[in-house]
Amino acid sequence: MAVRSLASELIGTMAIFPEILPQFDGADASFICDEMLMQEITQRRQHALKELYSRYARSLRALIGSVVHEESEADDVLQESFLQIWREAHHYSPKAGKPLGWVITIARRRAIDRVRRRDSYRRAKQRFEDEVKPQAQTIRSNATASEVSGSDLRRFLGRQMETLPKVQREAVELAFFSGLSQREIAATTNTPLGTVKTRLQLGLRKLTQCVRPLRHKI
Repeated sequence: MAVRSLASELIGTMAIFPEILPQFDGADASFICDEMLMQEITQRRQHALKELYSRYARSLRALIGSVVHEESEADDVLQESFLQIWREAHHYSPKAGKPLGWVITIARRRAIDRVRRRDSYRRAKQRFEDEVKPQAQTIRSNATASEVSGSDLRRFLGRQMETLPKVQREAVELAFFSGLSQREIAATTNTPLGTVKTRLQLGLRKLTQCVRPLRHKI
């Protein structure tokens, strides 16, 4: 049933994006079929991966874009997909179907994973803000600006920040204290955008867990 479901999904995808289907030219004796390309990729021949990219990158990006709905992220997912193809080409088996179906599956799953990570990060950020704001508002109503700057909550958060791994702490500081966007953090730290998002998500999740017990104590 799983194989039949996957096959139906791929057929539907190709129906929506017919340009993904390879165009064969019988007069071109130099044409290498996708199966041969996969064999060469398995043998770590980079020219084969470049050829596969030239055939399907544009259409796969359109497919990815229809899932993530953000142009910049579509480019990232496309690169991640071809990197996975390069690393895992040995997992492909002709018995499971055509190489194109395998490639589409990788790209689509990568896109779905990106959306899930993005939504998870947003939820973690919102939870963190929801946990911190009530404490900050309570302190502001009972203290001067100088007292707020030296409040127990700020000291507590500072200590918790120190417990984060360096890369997570850096991402959180740049996002919340320097006001940088995720893409700006990626450029500043020379880090892939997807990695920045993961670091922020993990860092915020840990800080949220630390702050939550204080809600009824402040």
